[in-house]
Amino acid sequence: MNGADEQLLTDLFRLITLIRRSFDRAMTGQGASLAQTKILMCIKAQNGSARAADIAEMMNLAPRTVTEALDGLEREGLILRVPDRDDRRVKRLAITPAGEAAVTVTEPLRIELGAKLLKPLTPSDRRQFHAALQKLLEGLADS
Repeated sequence: MNGADEQLLTDLFRLITLIRRSFDRAMTGQGASLAQTKILMCIKAQNGSARAADIAEMMNLAPRTVTEALDGLEREGLILRVPDRDDRRVKRLAITPAGEAAVTVTEPLRIELGAKLLKPLTPSDRRQFHAALQKLLEGLADS
């Protein structure tokens, strides 16, 4: 790897870190972090039928990571774990009114922050950047 490639990777990692910090700071101040909002949106998309394993699969995360995140959401009163009607061993995830309120505030904020982040890029820049990201993602999927 040459110096330009090394700098590209350094800048990419720095960008990822800055995006996460920026989004988390703004969103946490409104009720839920970026990660929490993403999990709440996944639960909401499942209409009350989501299990921890479903969320782990949807988000491509380790089950333990999801369990720890769900524990935090439950402690903060944003979700409930409810016994499954057909299988008492299974717990379904439900968003509480506080969780719904957090999504109502943070999801539009996430969209606004994303638009602000991409604003310096022209439509052509965005297409090229997206194409490059797709190639990187495909390369990682093959690994």
